[in-house]
Amino acid sequence: MPPNAPSTVPLTLRLNGRDRTFLIEPEVTLLDLIRERAGLPGTKKGCDRGQCGACTVLVNDRRVLACLALALAHAGDRVQTIEGLAEDGTLHPMQAAFIEHDALQCGYCTPGQILSAVGALREGRVGDDDAIREAMSGNICRCGAYVNIVAAVRAVREAAL
Repeated sequence: MPPNAPSTVPLTLRLNGRDRTFLIEPEVTLLDLIRERAGLPGTKKGCDRGQCGACTVLVNDRRVLACLALALAHAGDRVQTIEGLAEDGTLHPMQAAFIEHDALQCGYCTPGQILSAVGALREGRVGDDDAIREAMSGNICRCGAYVNIVAAVRAVREAAL
């Protein structure tokens, strides 16, 4: 950092529907901002290299790997985490489908899987089962719940038709 650069800078973004302002160091990732500064532990730190998808969040309705994104790059953006997906105490249809189709085992990857599935639907990338698998390929489930994850995403897609 240049000698005269401030050590912290203000950042405002819309986090789960609320404007939030943080004073952060320029190198803080979106993942660390969400978990450590905003206190939202649902977004998981998996590989911290953008390879597992556990840290997937939605930024302006698009999927983003929060471990690879600098928080400052998202000033003013709408960021949605798993904690902000349910509305008025009612699960999002994707959350309900994951439960109904038993699309989780240990649960560690589940927040990223759910947000990735919601993002893929919003992006129009969810067609047949092959398209679902392709859209979800950036999210690793070490427990192997892939068949049930595809079934959950398919159910939500079919309900939306």
